[in-house]
Amino acid sequence: MNRRLLGLLAALSLTSACKDEPVGKMEPIPRPPGTPAAPAKQATAPKPAPAPEPPPDPSKVVLRWKLDAPTAFRLTTTASESAPPPPAAKGRKGKAAESPSVKESETSSIFVLRQTESGDYAFRIVPQGPGGEADQGTMSERGFVLDGLAGPLRNTAVLVLELPRDAVGPDTTWMLGTNLVDPSSIPGFMEKKAERRNQVKLTALTPAENGEQVATLEYELSEHIAGQLRPIRSPFKKKPAAATGKDGEGEHEGEASSAAGLQDASAEVRVKGRGEFLVKAGRWRSWEATLTTSTEGTTVPGLANGERVMRLTPLDSVPQELLQPQAKK
Repeated sequence: MNRRLLGLLAALSLTSACKDEPVGKMEPIPRPPGTPAAPAKQATAPKPAPAPEPPPDPSKVVLRWKLDAPTAFRLTTTASESAPPPPAAKGRKGKAAESPSVKESETSSIFVLRQTESGDYAFRIVPQGPGGEADQGTMSERGFVLDGLAGPLRNTAVLVLELPRDAVGPDTTWMLGTNLVDPSSIPGFMEKKAERRNQVKLTALTPAENGEQVATLEYELSEHIAGQLRPIRSPFKKKPAAATGKDGEGEHEGEASSAAGLQDASAEVRVKGRGEFLVKAGRWRSWEATLTTSTEGTTVPGLANGERVMRLTPLDSVPQELLQPQAKK
């Protein structure tokens, strides 16, 4: 009996020793002898908190257009344009050159600024008087012209609309996106020299009624280009007989003739102005600038020799008919 009990106990012990391990159980791989122990993992240091933004400078302001409601102003341009003197009559040698004639004129346009349903800032320039055609475009909140205009009209819009990108204080200067003299607009012009100055300066920041502030801006811009003007030949003009001469003689003569036809030319545009911008209201209280153009040996499309005085006058209300957007062409 005792033998049977002992045999049963031995069989149970062998069954426990041969029990299968669970499938998929991972066993650690023993480290080879002599291998240094793995360094303990270090806790990741917490990222430093971002530095707080510096408080706004109380001596500076951000100039932006406020278009919660449409706003408008009239731009009046008084021009004193000088025409070149008439050619002297033949057979009258020694006669003093006549002074150039001066022609005075006045035009006006209405600028309408508004915020569209999509939140974009848009403007319309509506000429006053017969024969005028309205132009329109879009701008940023600071008056940067995004699209819709070109040439001298774009320069005018930049002068009266564009404000500084950053906060400004007394004596802060910045530049405008003007292109007062475009060499590519003068046919046959080869630029040799260019001088440009582009500066707007906040000269004063003064308090006004009802917590308003008035930012006084002064404008000093100028662009001067000089070079040579290549004569433009008609595509229908016949080549001279010499052009077909022997050994390229006619070709060399044509080149010499072309070089001899070059003439010196220059153009200069200067802008000097002053404006008072209402910081809280987000609009001009007053703005005026004088634009002076002088050319020699050429003309600049859209700009005549002489002086133009541009003056803004805010309108109390915007005529309803001016709020209708113009259909794009």
